[in-house]
Amino acid sequence: MIDRETVERIKEAANIVDVVSEFVTLRKSGANYKGLCPFHNEKTPSFIVSPARGTCHCFGCGKGGNPVSFIMEHEQMTYPEALRWLANKYHIEIREREQTDEERQAQSERESMFIVNEWAAKYFQDTLHNNVDGLAVGMQYFRQRGFRDDIINKFQLGFSLTDRLAFARMALSKGYKEEFILKAGICYKNDRGELIDRYAGRVIFPWIGVSGKVVGFGGRLLDARTKGVQQKYVNSPESDIYHKDHELYGIYQAKRAIAKEDKVYMVEGYTDVISMHQCGIENVVANSGTALSVHQIHMLHRFTSNIVLLYDGDAAGIHAAMRGTDMLLSEGMNLKVLLFPDGDDPDSFARKHTASDFRKFIEENQTDFIQFKINLLLRGVTDPTKRAEAISSIVQSISMVENQILRDTYLHQSSQQIGVSEATLINEMNKIIRNRKQQNTSGATANGVQQTETTVSSNVMPTQQIANQNVQSSLTGVEKMLVQLILRQGDDVVVENVKDDEGNMHDLTLTQYVYYNLQADGLSLQNPVAERILQEAFDHSAEPNFSTVQYFSHHQDIEMSRLATSLIADKYEISLSDKTEVKLSEAEEKQMKQNARENLLRKVQHVLLDLRMAFVMKRYKEVKTQLMQTDDKSPQYVELVQEYMKMQTLRNELARLLGKEIIVGA
Repeated sequence: MIDRETVERIKEAANIVDVVSEFVTLRKSGANYKGLCPFHNEKTPSFIVSPARGTCHCFGCGKGGNPVSFIMEHEQMTYPEALRWLANKYHIEIREREQTDEERQAQSERESMFIVNEWAAKYFQDTLHNNVDGLAVGMQYFRQRGFRDDIINKFQLGFSLTDRLAFARMALSKGYKEEFILKAGICYKNDRGELIDRYAGRVIFPWIGVSGKVVGFGGRLLDARTKGVQQKYVNSPESDIYHKDHELYGIYQAKRAIAKEDKVYMVEGYTDVISMHQCGIENVVANSGTALSVHQIHMLHRFTSNIVLLYDGDAAGIHAAMRGTDMLLSEGMNLKVLLFPDGDDPDSFARKHTASDFRKFIEENQTDFIQFKINLLLRGVTDPTKRAEAISSIVQSISMVENQILRDTYLHQSSQQIGVSEATLINEMNKIIRNRKQQNTSGATANGVQQTETTVSSNVMPTQQIANQNVQSSLTGVEKMLVQLILRQGDDVVVENVKDDEGNMHDLTLTQYVYYNLQADGLSLQNPVAERILQEAFDHSAEPNFSTVQYFSHHQDIEMSRLATSLIADKYEISLSDKTEVKLSEAEEKQMKQNARENLLRKVQHVLLDLRMAFVMKRYKEVKTQLMQTDDKSPQYVELVQEYMKMQTLRNELARLLGKEIIVGA
């Protein structure tokens, strides 16, 4: 692992303008720089880079951060990978901390497998481009598919010789160990103990993980042997570095385009992905004939929530389109489907059309998944039993949708199209959800998300649920204001000459004032990241020259850094050149500082009162609910009444201080 000293050297060397400029065209705008956001499509620049703070922030989509988090987001790298990227850019030698024997061995084996895979990919590429058989057989196949040289190189396509011993001979002669050739799955041993090339006589499609490392391979047979053969394609076996249900073909080449377009096209095969890239559509990946897994969906969710399934319109394509769709819906993906007509698939269609024509066709013909399922399952079906089964399947899919408003919309639209009352569909959906809960002893759905039933009497959520959500929303809003104050002005003095327990006089900064107030009431922030920011800001508040802006915007905890960057950013940045310099007398300057301090103190006091009110209202409603559910003869009832009255008194006093009106009986 990278040692702390090296991490600090990397962070100190990384210039935010320099780093962002590698991906975004920036123009000077006062003291800052401005450009088009690389994370979403926009025509008017809203992406601000601040050299003084060392941060960037988009006011359109909210993404940004320091140099490390920017690289993590833009290149979809892990924290260590982003540090290594920056270290390479600034020619900083990476120093690793001492690892345990177990860590060293595990990392060594994985790295050895990656190294073998990397060499194998280059070996297969070299065979394709420079070997007689590679050119005559492998390259001929790719030419027949219409693949250009730049696309062949982009996807690192290759060819494996028909000699099943050739790869192992070359690998061993280059010093690669048999152990890792076998563990990576490139070869296997026959009965005679020989290392046999798994992909002999096949064109090679390397699987490149999201970070750019070769994790595995797919090989396709080319000659007459493919006729009637079940396994035209052979993929790498499961290993420490390759899990098929964790990977998506083309994700490395597609990740930037997916994030930029905020949409991903899902196809079935390697050649579908490659042909669409050649056509000019790059936000496309393939799951290679298997149902999507939670791991793959989570990977896609890092880039977008919008997915369009593109398959051919035959029975196999329809079957492929139906696999894993309920899981996509349950994971919060917005799902559309398009089936190609007339025997076309994404590969053949892409080869016959330009990118603009392809996109236009998709936009005009894609269908919302629920609508697609209704059309597919109910078209021409008159048998009552089959129709009931189809409707139940449609409702099953709707029940997987996490967003309740979207779920209700689907139910309403489905009711009108199917000709079944909305109340009936709701009852069926609630039954499905209850059955699913019963199958899971924890009361959660298969994807770990608690689902709520929809009541027939109203599409509005129960009053108590709304109240609780409003309290949470209010609490989150107040916490946001409080943390924003700490980040922007936490170092400013708000109270002068406060006497401590030993009689010494101190000034209190805004951070210290907030911390001591919350401690006195036994309160803490509900958002764990916000609470960590408050605690660390207080821990460092007595240090000379401590800056909350610099400390948190460049914090090694990426969650804290991202939150800090978004809250520190000013929507309307004033450039230094726009400021008018005014000469003030010493008395005027002193009075101005005093006024600013008093205004800041009043502001933070008001936010703290709002925070207390949120806590009191939350507890007030909880006690009120418990009272309604408790027998008035129970010993607990008296205690609840006393606490209820106490909360009511606190609520009324806080409302008076805040100048808010309390409705009697609320």
